[in-house]
Amino acid sequence: MANLKEVKNRISSVVSTQQITKAMKMVAAAKLKRAQDRITMMRPYSQKLSLILQNVSNGEGEMNNPFAAERPIKNVLLVMVTSDKGLCGAFNSTVYRKTQSLVDNEYKSLHETGNVHFLPIGKKAIDYLKRKKYSYTTEFVDLFNPLSFDTVSDAAESIMKDFVNEKYDKVEIIYNEFKNAATQEIRNEQFLPIERTEQETDVALGNDYIFEPSQAYIEETLIPTSLKTQLFKALLDSNASEHGARMTAMDKATDNAGELLKELRLTYNRTRQAAITTEILEITAGAEALAAD
Repeated sequence: MANLKEVKNRISSVVSTQQITKAMKMVAAAKLKRAQDRITMMRPYSQKLSLILQNVSNGEGEMNNPFAAERPIKNVLLVMVTSDKGLCGAFNSTVYRKTQSLVDNEYKSLHETGNVHFLPIGKKAIDYLKRKKYSYTTEFVDLFNPLSFDTVSDAAESIMKDFVNEKYDKVEIIYNEFKNAATQEIRNEQFLPIERTEQETDVALGNDYIFEPSQAYIEETLIPTSLKTQLFKALLDSNASEHGARMTAMDKATDNAGELLKELRLTYNRTRQAAITTEILEITAGAEALAAD
């Protein structure tokens, strides 16, 4: 049985840890509220803009859209969106598993020839790629510091430029989509080329568009803006998911620390009682020995 000092030190350590996890939970909850508000406001706009873009791109030769060009897939770029910090449960590991699944299955032959490329967003993605010894670019790794549309736009423009220049034939984004504070769903979206949907025409809008001010203006502004918005939405989703996952993880850690404290305090009391009993027996034995003399 552990001595009293060891048990007391463990209790002190667990109490300190519980205080830290409780504080981290409160900080994550505050950040989650702001992040949730941002993605809640952005999502309807992004979804409607993407729908318009897909409907326009589905037109029969109406637009010369270089971002919808479908080519034989020779080079693929996987954009991994993770966090900069840990202690957020399975948030990052789900991105790792999804990425590895794509590499081992869908893009296995391309990976074997070195034609699968990676763009990590978040320091944890870099750590994973280093462990796997995959080559990657770190040009846009710090997009969360701070997360703004302008910084994301630079990354989106770089990816779009590489796609148009045929450096990549397909670009996918792997990230956690925010559902609620306790639930995040792993997603891998095709970023480029723009997918041509086979769904029926949007009833509210139709496919019979009148271009104003001009078709060329739409090609030059609406399509790039929509793609930038799509990437920005993915990062907002991931940011909100990270704070939700961290809040949940710290809440569970705080509860676990409480359960451990109960066990340690029970052990401490038992150890203390045993020590007192031993001392009483020693004193009694000594008194009896003196009386016998």
